[in-house]
Amino acid sequence: MDEGGTIRARVEHDLGSRIAAGVIPPGALLSVPTLAAEYAVSATPVREAVLELERRGFVTAARNRGFVVTPVDPAHADHVAAVRDLLEPAAMRAVAERRPAPDLAAARALADEVAREAAAGDLAAYLDADRRFHLALTAFAGNPMLTAVVDDLRRRTRLPGLQALVGSTELQRSAAEHHELSEAIERGDGDAAESVTRRHIGHTRGWWAGRPE
Repeated sequence: MDEGGTIRARVEHDLGSRIAAGVIPPGALLSVPTLAAEYAVSATPVREAVLELERRGFVTAARNRGFVVTPVDPAHADHVAAVRDLLEPAAMRAVAERRPAPDLAAARALADEVAREAAAGDLAAYLDADRRFHLALTAFAGNPMLTAVVDDLRRRTRLPGLQALVGSTELQRSAAEHHELSEAIERGDGDAAESVTRRHIGHTRGWWAGRPE
């Protein structure tokens, strides 16, 4: 990836994580020049990043004003979660039952990072570590198309209740599930790996959506 593409990806990822977590709320106005100044980069990669977020449904163009963060569509969120529920639990079962077992040292380190960011309340960093953890595990299934689809679905997931969970036991319990999943895979327990993954995805409809579970 060229330098411009790297900058665009960095801005897209950070901005997308902040919107997904509700740090930048629905209705917020985003200006490309203002964002370029914030990220200390030129306007071109910022505009490309925001246009990608528009394609993802996170923002919509506001004529002569910039872009506005869209409201969270509960139906869309349920559709994304339903597709993830079809793919990810089965993938984690397959990884757990794989022989020889995968080397999970890097995944364990990422689970530690998720827990640290949850404790620090840095939601953008939490989501970044969470995404890298799950994609690293999904890659062990040996199907690059599956990994790409899971990545795309996770990028489309909005978590409007996440910010309210900072400092809560619910966020700590969610973070701990990453260790629970990696441990299930390490001991070859497909049932547990599938169950933890299904519960984890369920938070997108519950705690992370601002709803009780």
